[in-house]
Amino acid sequence: MDYVKFGKTGLDVSKLCVGCMTFGVPERGTHPWTLVEEMSRPIIRKAIDLGINFFDTANIYSDGTSEEIVGRALKDFAKRENIVLATKVHGRMRPGPNGAGLSRKAIMTEIDNSLRRLGTDYVDLYQIHRWDPTVPIEETMEALHDVVKAGKARYIGGSNMYAWQFSKALHTSRMNGWTEFVSMQDHINLINREEEREMLPLCRDQKIAVMPWSPLARGRLTRAWDEKSSRIEKDEFGKTLYNDFPESDRLVIEAVGKVAKNRNVPMAQVALAWLLQKDGVTSPIVGASKETHLIDAVAALSLKLTADEVKMLEAPYVPHKVAGFW
Repeated sequence: MDYVKFGKTGLDVSKLCVGCMTFGVPERGTHPWTLVEEMSRPIIRKAIDLGINFFDTANIYSDGTSEEIVGRALKDFAKRENIVLATKVHGRMRPGPNGAGLSRKAIMTEIDNSLRRLGTDYVDLYQIHRWDPTVPIEETMEALHDVVKAGKARYIGGSNMYAWQFSKALHTSRMNGWTEFVSMQDHINLINREEEREMLPLCRDQKIAVMPWSPLARGRLTRAWDEKSSRIEKDEFGKTLYNDFPESDRLVIEAVGKVAKNRNVPMAQVALAWLLQKDGVTSPIVGASKETHLIDAVAALSLKLTADEVKMLEAPYVPHKVAGFW
């Protein structure tokens, strides 16, 4: 496993991050395809055995059960000081006022709830899952600063917003001497590259760590265009991300298949290798429902694509609408 500095911080993270949305009670929340605890634990153990030290979850995943499963597994399989643990806040966790969002009340309530579910005194990275237009950014950033100063988080990060919003958050923290965002978790893969226009250049300029989610387009970049899976069929959120540009997406996926065939490797390795070579990308977030998914992901670290292969993969892409913010 290779390790890199997390943006401009001194933190070392593996070049792959395990996305923990896969782990959770299927009957809780909005992801009926998740893995129950007994199926999740071997995958988490395999990630640690492969040298991955970075795990990302969220309070909203499977109604908090992802955090519970991940917390118990990491406690059993690794020393806390060796793990970089991230979670997120924003989504609705209970009905009624203040049950969601990025108010000071919501943040202070949810960090404590996440720590309780995770079974830890702190998280290494606490991220806002979305931008909250109903709350002044000053209120959100000061609350996050206080979370860090209370020792409940080591660093803070953003996710799923426009570059102007991220710039505003950074500026607000700097004006007030508050803790700044050190990372951006955003939507980047071969069939959704819109973050290359504004967010990636901003993050490179500001030395912000970038953690792309859905690097394999929720499985679409791992199989032939007409090949379906249970995850794709049940993933309602995924359908909102990738159904609007079928012709260009099909051509990109076919190009991935051609490069994979020529290299005699799985398509997943090619798609992930492309992202790993993208300037400014720190640690893609890989979701795994099988141990082999992690093995393929680690193998992608050693797969170096040629300039001609990159050109072949990128050529069919057409501009997409921004997807995944809301």
